Amino acid sequence: MQRLFELLFAKGAPKELLAARKDYSGPALFSYGFRPFFFFGAVWAALSVPYWIYIYSTGAGVVGLMSAPEWHVHELLYGYLAAIIAGFLLTAVPNWTGRLPVLGVRLMLLFALWAAGRVAMLASGIIGSVAAGGVDSLFLISLAAMMWREVIAGKNIRNIPVCVMATLLAFTNIGFHASVLGSAFHEFIEHLAIGVIALLITLIGGRIVPSFTRNWLAQRGETDLPAQAGLFDNMALGAAGLALLGWSFMPGSETTGFLLILASVIHWVRLARWRGWKTGREPLVLILHIGYAWLPASFLLMGIAAFAPATVPPHAAMHALTAGAMGTMTLAVMTRATLGHTGRDRTADIWTTAIYLLVVTGALMRVAAPFLLAQTYLLALMISALLWSGAFALFAIRYGPMLWES
Repeated sequence: MQRLFELLFAKGAPKELLAARKDYSGPALFSYGFRPFFFFGAVWAALSVPYWIYIYSTGAGVVGLMSAPEWHVHELLYGYLAAIIAGFLLTAVPNWTGRLPVLGVRLMLLFALWAAGRVAMLASGIIGSVAAGGVDSLFLISLAAMMWREVIAGKNIRNIPVCVMATLLAFTNIGFHASVLGSAFHEFIEHLAIGVIALLITLIGGRIVPSFTRNWLAQRGETDLPAQAGLFDNMALGAAGLALLGWSFMPGSETTGFLLILASVIHWVRLARWRGWKTGREPLVLILHIGYAWLPASFLLMGIAAFAPATVPPHAAMHALTAGAMGTMTLAVMTRATLGHTGRDRTADIWTTAIYLLVVTGALMRVAAPFLLAQTYLLALMISALLWSGAFALFAIRYGPMLWES
């Protein structure tokens, strides 16, 4: 174990690190963090959701030692989403800090920890819950430690909040495993983890959506550009943080409902300030606005659910945040980052547009499913799963060669 961490966090002088980057001749898949994590994260999303629907529909009830719903939630948060977050951070942090990216053996080892976690979760019935939880927890702990080291070494204080959120996500994973073993805090841990990821979307989305939109509009001679970041954006972050904290501790309270609806209004205004309606000619930019729009939409539904759960089922509202905001925003970032970092034109072809249509339609169907008649609920779940997971399967097929090749 000590040797593993020595390799993961190996130190080196800048010249040595530069030489390692220049001399790297290994597989292209491990030449940059987004490559393995975007590809295999997409594959896992494409496989795990249909598998969950199969377990649910057949009444099998368990995966390893977890109930099927618990496994589904865990693999959404700490399997697929953790992989995409890792791919994004490992790619973005070098740009933020001016330091060189994690690649080669270190990246292989980090990816191996993620893959080992997926196997451990499936094999928990054989190796036991404690062992499975221990193996699964190593990945996010290592990722968070890497982020702290790079941000501190690069004196990039602005991004310490990202490190804090990565650390919180790692701790919620540990808490998730502990809650399955008998803690009464399972719902709290689940909501807290979802809240942390939603805040990451709020923070990172607030940077990339207006920035990419501004660049695209400026290239076309537009003068009505997205508003610059400022006090209003800080207020939006604070409103989202308070609302999500309330949702974690008191999901059904009227105070939480008020905070969620207030956050929804503020984030609708924030989104309008980014001039998304001007980007309809380029799906690669437009999808960022659609993905972010799921965030205030989910806040609104979650707020209504707090006041009137019989009118808006809480799980429908939550899936607007997970399947909707998280599913759409991850694919929006994955497609754009892959095209940009592999030297391709940043424009959406017909296959990329199809990916976006599949994920948005699948999310809409998942949110709508609880509102349908009981006899059509399972059918709606199956259709939404096929559409949503199909988006990730199509990403793996279309973008896989870009990620595997140099």
